[in-house]
Amino acid sequence: MMRDPDRTIGDFWRKAARLRAILHVMASICIVATGNSLLTTTVSLHLSDPAIDPHVVQLLLTAFPIGFLAGCLSARFMVIRLGHERAFLAVALLAAFGACGYMLTQAAPVWFCLRLINGFSIATLFVVSESWINLYADQKNRGAYFSLYMLMTSLATLFAQLLVEAAGADSPHLFQIVLGVILLGLIYARFVGGPWPVLRLPLAVTVDAGNAHSGHRYGIWRLAALAPVAVVCVFQAGMTNMNVYTMTPIYAERVHLDAAVAVTLVTAFSLGGMLAQAPVGWLSDRMDRRVLLLVQGLAGAGLCAAIAWPGSYPQMLLYGLFFAYGAIALTIYPVGIAYANSQLDSHHMVSASGSLLLLYSIGNIMTPGLAAQLMELFAPQALFLLLGSGAFLVAVAACFNLFRRPIGATKPCLVSGGSE
Repeated sequence: MMRDPDRTIGDFWRKAARLRAILHVMASICIVATGNSLLTTTVSLHLSDPAIDPHVVQLLLTAFPIGFLAGCLSARFMVIRLGHERAFLAVALLAAFGACGYMLTQAAPVWFCLRLINGFSIATLFVVSESWINLYADQKNRGAYFSLYMLMTSLATLFAQLLVEAAGADSPHLFQIVLGVILLGLIYARFVGGPWPVLRLPLAVTVDAGNAHSGHRYGIWRLAALAPVAVVCVFQAGMTNMNVYTMTPIYAERVHLDAAVAVTLVTAFSLGGMLAQAPVGWLSDRMDRRVLLLVQGLAGAGLCAAIAWPGSYPQMLLYGLFFAYGAIALTIYPVGIAYANSQLDSHHMVSASGSLLLLYSIGNIMTPGLAAQLMELFAPQALFLLLGSGAFLVAVAACFNLFRRPIGATKPCLVSGGSE
């Protein structure tokens, strides 16, 4: 049966209009996330000063994950009270306030509180953005929208590094640049970009329905019962991102690669993930996401095994392996999130986003110490055996989700529609 050409064209323009409507939201996310990423890098550069007591550095480093966890737990209540757009603006303003504090004093107790604010604002920003995108999207475009969001956060990290390079790592004006970027994001979001598109289901309705159905939170254990592959994906993403960016320089030094090669390896990993977001998002909307995650898990495990294989590789081949691994590892998270939210009623999405991001932060915090210990006990290549085991677990969980009997998962009660 042939489709009506006029209907096909109409569907295309409706989809294009919905995508165009959220581009200014994505731009706001990118600008504010650039400022937050630049702030994290700037603080890290200041803490690398050998004159600072290592115990003070350790204390200050612990403040960020504490604030991040607090943001994951409390973001849902901010969204309920303020709505997505005003919660986003409030968090951006809080981040700007934190950037001002770093310029006023270097007292360790104050910096500890500012690091708490930094972690809180980044986590809340992510929860607000991800839950809004999942509510705005539908089953046919959720993967594409979420991949676009991941592309924006990847670009934010890249732009932050470029700003550090342009200003100089020793520049005394980095905190001022941070403040300027975050304020630019605030001005753009509030006065230039316009209001966020309206959700067809009002937030108050989804919150009331969520409370009536299941209490106040959609926690990790309930998500694990509904979509175990999504829980494994999110934990694996937190583990992978932190370990690759933190431990690769140590791995490179222990296998006798110079510092420039280590930086290039991390860059190749990041570029692979950034370039793969759009095609993987498009693909995830056109096939069973569980099958895609199965393929990604097996491919990620195979690439980790190849990197960890004894012996030395030519540098170009090693760059290629890291590029391919980034294309796989950095796209597992958006596919897993899109699958999880495709199984939820819309009134659970804000709570579920916070729970999943909490799990991501646990993977971020727990595994670098384990990776360092394995590298010390066995060999530097143990880092990628650990990461490969995480990817293999994604494949196992995807198989489990594919073959188990459904347990009454619900579809998102969203309908496509226009925007303001």
